[in-house]
Amino acid sequence: MRTKHHHVFAYGSLKRGFINHCLLQGQHFVDAARTQPRYKLYTLTSYPAMVEAALAGRSIEGEIWNVDSACLARLDLLEDTAHGMYARVPIALLPPHDVLPVEGYLYLFDLTGRAECGDVWQE
Repeated sequence: MRTKHHHVFAYGSLKRGFINHCLLQGQHFVDAARTQPRYKLYTLTSYPAMVEAALAGRSIEGEIWNVDSACLARLDLLEDTAHGMYARVPIALLPPHDVLPVEGYLYLFDLTGRAECGDVWQE
């Protein structure tokens, strides 16, 4: 039986060189990418939060990773999707990646008082 693979957009601590990148060990880096200008990025503590922003959204910089189902389950645990901290949803990317089905994690909790951090999270 073949393992199912998923494309995931990493915009924060999962990116190469950051603290949670180890969770992507053994997975395949596809390419650097940017989202459509529909999102905003906020700094929390040692990780960022991306949210949809219909008005004044930005094009967020990140990486596309091709991950297997076991890795995707680990990422869902990290992002606490079971308790509603983040939701894994389709992410709209700019060309040439706009035709690729890619998911990413959007933050669902309140961001009152949190600082927006532009189009790239650098920790």
